[in-house]
Amino acid sequence: MLAYSHLPWLKINRTVAFRAHRIGPDQDGVSQGSLQGEEMLITHGIDRARSPVGTLDGAVERHDEVAAHPATALERRKTVHLDEIGIIDCSRCRTVRAEDQLHRTIVACQAANAVQAKASIRHNRPMPNISALLRLPPGPVDLAALDPRATPGFPGDKHDAPAMTKALAPELSDLQERLFAAGRADESTSTKILVVLQGMDTSGKGGVIRHAIGMVDPQGVKIKAFKAPTEEERAHPYLWRIERELPQAGLIGIFDRSHYEDVLVVRVHNLVEESVWSTRYDEINAWEENLVARGTVLIKCFLDVSSAEQKSRLLARLDDPTKHWKYNPGDVDERALWPAYLEAYQAVLERCNTERAPWYVVPADRKWYRNWAVAQLLVEHLRALDLRWPVADFDVEKEKARVAAS
Repeated sequence: MLAYSHLPWLKINRTVAFRAHRIGPDQDGVSQGSLQGEEMLITHGIDRARSPVGTLDGAVERHDEVAAHPATALERRKTVHLDEIGIIDCSRCRTVRAEDQLHRTIVACQAANAVQAKASIRHNRPMPNISALLRLPPGPVDLAALDPRATPGFPGDKHDAPAMTKALAPELSDLQERLFAAGRADESTSTKILVVLQGMDTSGKGGVIRHAIGMVDPQGVKIKAFKAPTEEERAHPYLWRIERELPQAGLIGIFDRSHYEDVLVVRVHNLVEESVWSTRYDEINAWEENLVARGTVLIKCFLDVSSAEQKSRLLARLDDPTKHWKYNPGDVDERALWPAYLEAYQAVLERCNTERAPWYVVPADRKWYRNWAVAQLLVEHLRALDLRWPVADFDVEKEKARVAAS
């Protein structure tokens, strides 16, 4: 067991931190002896608070140094991510008992603020696989049975979301740059990413693009919002306009709506005969299968928003003059067709949910969760590619000499 001396709990807005000193032996076999006597700063929920609120008992100069610059402030301290939190009452104090990511026990005592700390510290277990949690299983689909306010896999609440989403940015940026570099090096073998965003009006397709996709370098992203087809597009098969907007090698493509409109809007508004749109499910499956076979990673996200939340968002747009441009009187007419759209989406999710091109159902009533979940999905898919930096096709040492002599 690792025991710690009596520790001051320090509140940084919604952040809780304490400074600890290891006084017991390391019994887990990891770095035995080398960590004894090491000071540790144990934190949770680092945010961007910058108000000067004193000192952190010698660990760093100020609380806001931790909040504003966590990487710099903590690099000289061992950071312990809390895993399991519990409060144990004893005769003279309250004890916060926790386990870190190496399953070593931490015990910290504080007479007054342990309860507050318990409320403020979130469980920080290893991040679950969001792709597995959100992937729609094959078979019949009942959207009414899904909870649009759920937050599967998120290890906190709304107050943790900005920091959790922002924390994905460095890895996401690095992975995207590797993807882009691979595309520049060899277009014939490089992978492409295509994120398809589908959902009812106000489900947040634009919000995902701004907050999740907005964390990557725009030169490596191609965004296309599909509207009603033009006269030229109507003169071609429905997948023609989709093919023209596919991402090139090394790029991340984002579709705000997609080819699925041709089995959604077309079906709900009876724009073509059922005998026409009903054949498109199998056509789409075959097209997506071919797309994946040609080197595109397809991430299909259904942003699941509730009817009540849609109503709330439409009213919010009307209440805010700066949002009037986002409101379309036709949205109310479309809203009246909610049951028909629900039926159409259920058919899409059921019939076009294949092994190589599955759907991910993202609860979208909570914007903060929706944005984090799509960003996390993108990170997981990029990780799975095991992207490596392209090897130079020139003599590096020779080029160094040439540059030095220039």
